[in-house]
Amino acid sequence: MKGATPAMVMLERSGVEFAVHAFDHDLVDAEELGYGRAAAHALGVEESRVFKTLLAQSEKSAVVAIVPVSSQLSLKSLAQVLGVKRCEMVPANDAQRITGYVVGGISPFGQKRKLLTVVDESANDYSTIFVSGGRRGLDLEVAPSDLLRVLDAKSGAIATTDV
Repeated sequence: MKGATPAMVMLERSGVEFAVHAFDHDLVDAEELGYGRAAAHALGVEESRVFKTLLAQSEKSAVVAIVPVSSQLSLKSLAQVLGVKRCEMVPANDAQRITGYVVGGISPFGQKRKLLTVVDESANDYSTIFVSGGRRGLDLEVAPSDLLRVLDAKSGAIATTDV
């Protein structure tokens, strides 16, 4: 695929059906809304269907957490799902180094190395969800079941609506 990101290549190789949605991220106010909410507005879809990819750190290792852009990650809930005492967010520069993607374009797919991944259970409320495609202004629409399978991810209640 010409112009494909590592995320798209991973999905293609895994035989996953997905749709590519590009938008001009400069035309939406990512500073005010945040990258994920700006993507939802640009794509014209509900914020609850667009998921952001975050990097947290448990006592053991870095962990990918995927939550709706309309929510916040609950570090306490993430720790409970993982069975660890606590989790904390990974600084943006470290997240970029670990994943190989720029902040605002971190995809759960095609990262530098495979990390333990937890997806908020609300993803299962939809036939498809949107996640970053590996660069700002690019989202991929996939079935939550494919996302969970390809990433060998866990599902759990890790989002909070206390924004």
